[in-house]
Amino acid sequence: MSPFDRFIQHFDGALRVISGVSVATRTSPAAHIADARLDSAERRHSAGLMRVNHVGEVCAQALYQAQAQFAHSDAIRHQFLLAGREEEDHLAWTAQRLRELGSNPSLLNPLWYAGAYALGAVAGKLGDARSLGFVVETERQVEAHLNEHMHSLPSQDAKSRAVVAQMSADEVAHGAAAQALGAQAVPPLAQKGMQAMAKVMTTAAYYI
Repeated sequence: MSPFDRFIQHFDGALRVISGVSVATRTSPAAHIADARLDSAERRHSAGLMRVNHVGEVCAQALYQAQAQFAHSDAIRHQFLLAGREEEDHLAWTAQRLRELGSNPSLLNPLWYAGAYALGAVAGKLGDARSLGFVVETERQVEAHLNEHMHSLPSQDAKSRAVVAQMSADEVAHGAAAQALGAQAVPPLAQKGMQAMAKVMTTAAYYI
């Protein structure tokens, strides 16, 4: 595939992500779980957390698309595209759960996507080892964030909890795959910067 063809492919992907058109290749882990009775406060809280998770998947799509676009080897590009495709399941699952909870995705999704794509492009330009290291650190932080959600979600909201649990398992696998391909560790200062940016995003996305 030529660079121009890849650009068209990624541009199409961006439009689908921002417009909310995503199709899962795997059945949602929540598909066969009965929806529990939640009071209004619990429903708002579950929706807020799932909106944050949906934003995280919007960003994941942008990161992987940018890193694939600027990857230096076909093998690394393939890994980014594969991980991105699996993350699209998460995007579809969280969007579905938001609809079930009577809520909507973040209104700031175009902004989140653009910012994440820029970060992914920078990581890709730094070389495959550093780009893979960025994936490892991102997935480590996302896993920690999802684990926090498992403790924060209403205990009876089994549908949301099932989605989050499978997402967490997938993030661990993506991080391990990147590590195995020769990831270079992200410097501590950059790790703290990533955490700070994630805090801003998650705080805003919970409400907007």
